[in-house]
Amino acid sequence: MKLRALGALFLALLLGGCGAPPQPAPEAPLPVPEPPVYAIISKEKSNPYMQNMADGFSAACRELGAEALCMGPDSYTAQAQIDIIDALIDRKVDAIVIAANDSDELQDALQRAMDEGIAVLSLDSAVNRESRMLHIQQADPEKIGRVLIQAACKMADGEGKAAVLSATRQATNQNLWIEWMQREIEQNPSVYAKFELLPVAYGDDEPEKSREETLRLLEENPDLKVIISPSVVGMLAVGQTLQEEESPVLFTGLGLPSEIAPYIESGSCPWMYLWNPIDLGYLSAYAADGLATGRITGREGDNLTAGRLGLRVVVDAEDGGTELLLGDPVKFDPDNIGEWKSVY
Repeated sequence: MKLRALGALFLALLLGGCGAPPQPAPEAPLPVPEPPVYAIISKEKSNPYMQNMADGFSAACRELGAEALCMGPDSYTAQAQIDIIDALIDRKVDAIVIAANDSDELQDALQRAMDEGIAVLSLDSAVNRESRMLHIQQADPEKIGRVLIQAACKMADGEGKAAVLSATRQATNQNLWIEWMQREIEQNPSVYAKFELLPVAYGDDEPEKSREETLRLLEENPDLKVIISPSVVGMLAVGQTLQEEESPVLFTGLGLPSEIAPYIESGSCPWMYLWNPIDLGYLSAYAADGLATGRITGREGDNLTAGRLGLRVVVDAEDGGTELLLGDPVKFDPDNIGEWKSVY
């Protein structure tokens, strides 16, 4: 009897009758990859143009599945930006995009970042070509410079004095635009024979200093006809000061439609120019992602699909580096300011 029972048990074991076979241990879940971190550093954190740029940067980062860090110093100095760069290196971000307060002073810090494998780009105001992998150019500097001085001359009916109120002496983009203004005058002497461009004034992108410089220009030049400000902060300060002083002087330059609309509508600023700073920040984020992931290298001829902005091609820059171009400057006047003033 016992032998019969043992035989039955042995047969059951052979046939698997003792229950379900043992299951393999469950595999541990794969770790979820951390999103890349891309940082944008503005010239100064309260500048409304820079804030619009950061908004576009953040929107693109959301599309890319990346974390956006929008940073900015309290002052328009290179050292304040260097402190932020060093903190971002310590955090080991994947890309840094910067609007430079100085083209050369940032080189050591940005080189440290690149040595750590961080993709480095400039936008709006370029760092020198050794300090970056790519620059994001808002518009052709030649077109900007020429169109601004042409506008001022036309507003002055071809004769009289015009002044330029720029940002800082180290602003690479504004210095380049002013160079093209001067070239336009030099290359077309007959057009500008009765038109005089005064020495450049600097408001340092600070509202109060820009106001003071505007007052000085008015006091020292009673026959002044037009003020050009290739600075968003400067444009608003000029408009406000001319209005307060009830001055007949006209002004033009590069301004935000939302801020300058009242002056265009009143005729104090017959027309002005700009590009979309939201799009500029948006394009820079896609370029940062392309460099950080290795899809582009920053060399001339690289192709980049930048979301809603479509295909962009890396081209040679005037300083010997490379850049991506956003597009041509847009003219804002009484015919279109109504539709744009609510956009940015």
